[in-house]
Amino acid sequence: MRLQLALNVADLDEAVDFYTRMFGVGPAKLRPGYANFAIEQPPLKLVLFEGAGDSGSINHLGVETETAAEVVAADARIGAAGLDTTGVDDTVCCYAEKTETWVHGPDGTRWEWYVKKADADQLVNVVVGADDGGSGTTCCAS
Repeated sequence: MRLQLALNVADLDEAVDFYTRMFGVGPAKLRPGYANFAIEQPPLKLVLFEGAGDSGSINHLGVETETAAEVVAADARIGAAGLDTTGVDDTVCCYAEKTETWVHGPDGTRWEWYVKKADADQLVNVVVGADDGGSGTTCCAS
């Protein structure tokens, strides 16, 4: 597992240049208005969204898991702790096919637990299946 930090940026090229130099690694995926970095040290998935919100603000936080079973287990644990989740959904979002669940913190911060299953060609969220009654997500780009 690794933590995910998704940031809203005003200028994607400038942000990609900065974070490439800061972490010493270029983006693993670069699309119009979107970039993500798979940083090994420190273990971090850094995602950049151009024009998706106030520049420099957090878009969302997340935990990238290695399996869908870990997403299901996290959703069950979070729900058992009395927190509302979106349920587990199979989605296409942020240029990836994923299994994910979302929860909102008390200040509105969105947290995503997910596993990436494959690359995709679209940024916009589409729910393609719900594993346990999921009601849809608030995708990363919204």
